[in-house]
Amino acid sequence: MFIATFRLSVRNLLLHKLRSILTLLGTILGVASVIAMLSIGEGSKQEALEQIKKLGASNIIIRSVKPQNQGDGPSTNSNSREGVLAYGLTFSDLHAIEGLEFDECIVVPSVIHKKNLQHAKRFKASARVIGTTDQLPRIKEMKIRKGRFFNTDEIDNSANVVVIGDTIAFDLFGMEDPLEKTLLVGDDAYRIIGVVGSRDSGSATPLAKDAFDQNQDLYIPISSAQSRMGIVQRIVETGSRQLVRIELSEITIRLKEQLQVRPFASVVRSILTKNHADKKDYEVQVPLELMNQAEREKRLWNLVLGSIAGISLLVGGIGIMNIMLATVTERTREIGIRRAIGAKRMHIIMQFLMETTVLSTCGGILGVIVGIAIPWLFTTLLGIQTATSLLSVVVAFGISVATGIVFGVYPAHKAASMSPIEALRHQ
Repeated sequence: MFIATFRLSVRNLLLHKLRSILTLLGTILGVASVIAMLSIGEGSKQEALEQIKKLGASNIIIRSVKPQNQGDGPSTNSNSREGVLAYGLTFSDLHAIEGLEFDECIVVPSVIHKKNLQHAKRFKASARVIGTTDQLPRIKEMKIRKGRFFNTDEIDNSANVVVIGDTIAFDLFGMEDPLEKTLLVGDDAYRIIGVVGSRDSGSATPLAKDAFDQNQDLYIPISSAQSRMGIVQRIVETGSRQLVRIELSEITIRLKEQLQVRPFASVVRSILTKNHADKKDYEVQVPLELMNQAEREKRLWNLVLGSIAGISLLVGGIGIMNIMLATVTERTREIGIRRAIGAKRMHIIMQFLMETTVLSTCGGILGVIVGIAIPWLFTTLLGIQTATSLLSVVVAFGISVATGIVFGVYPAHKAASMSPIEALRHQ
């Protein structure tokens, strides 16, 4: 009986091919839109999470920021000289943080300068030179492609050594091996001892806009930066020049356990609030908190996208019910004849539910194919990261089939409720 009903349903649907195709189209678009929108939303959120993870889930990043209330004028800080704007992190902040007792806590200070580079006849303007310690590769997960990073002895002796990014190496040296070559950084000559491995430059994120770009930066001992470049920098902007005094540009803290991140960040904020009571010239960034926030936003975003796309499935279900109501009217005499020769109400209900199930199942299968193809095209042609999950495919397909069945119940019940005599009289 089931197989005979299925064959009859397929034959009835094929009698009106165009009408069946148009009915299928609503379900196809609904399923495809659910899968595609969830895939694109999931891909963008995964990309953001990956970028945050690169900052380190066990890290706390503190950066110097220009206070909004000081404008472009000189600082009123008693430690600054006339005409020099002083703000940001200080060595007092660093020593206070280093004095905190946490197991296996690594504190890495950094100071950033902008200097022109030159090797032979090749020149690069305004490159970022980062003065830091030998622990930076460990907490930033940097890979040394050639040579090595500087060590504690070179930091203690303020050695003229530099580690350059992969892009800097290519721009200034081409295919030549840069190791042990001399590089002019500003007015000082440095010996190249290492090259940082290439990293995807497309990984930049607004959340990490000031993070190190391993391809473009140079790294020197922090002691060399202090002794040769000083702490007063000349900032040249459009139409103006300004002297700023920044002792430290960034302090990165690596903790042993993620559970320590929030309590340690709270203590750090308390120290900085006490040391910088008169101005907000720093920011504390906790990647773990950003990750949790991004996870919450991802769930909300997926819910919104799924709800919007689900409306298309609802419209497709309404289309199925509409076409089946029209079919019931057209086939009233057929229903009367089947009832007259012994068909029960359950047989009539099964016949019409089978037709709606075939429509919604076929539409769901085609919609899954289209829904998977759309994110793939986005990734291939536009380079947009997408992530199609099996759960979204199963849910979209399941909802499409369930929608067809639910919206087919009323037409099927209406057909089964007809009086055989009245159905036979129908013209």
